[in-house]
Amino acid sequence: MNTDPVFDPVADDANVGNNKLFAIIGYILFFVPLLAARESKFAMYHANQALTLFLCAVAINIVGSIIPFLGWFIITPIGNLIVFILAIVGIVNAANAKTKPLPVIGGVTLLKL
Repeated sequence: MNTDPVFDPVADDANVGNNKLFAIIGYILFFVPLLAARESKFAMYHANQALTLFLCAVAINIVGSIIPFLGWFIITPIGNLIVFILAIVGIVNAANAKTKPLPVIGGVTLLKL
């Protein structure tokens, strides 16, 4: 049985504390870590999560606006609520210096880390 801690290059980033704010702001404006903390693997990880979440929100709103009634009253409100909850989860993970992926969409990698 191996009890050695698993090396996680994102969690072991030396600048996690310095870039935590950029990672948190990234869930509101996903491009902030891309511009301000490009060298931080921690900030880029959360920028990837935020970008994926943003694209899901755009897709939900497009689909919800195309489908009459069902989309307007069910898909869009429930989808936006789920996106909001996932953003809160991401903000909490970033504030706690965790690199835990978001549920359902966390496995998608859009940015090169």
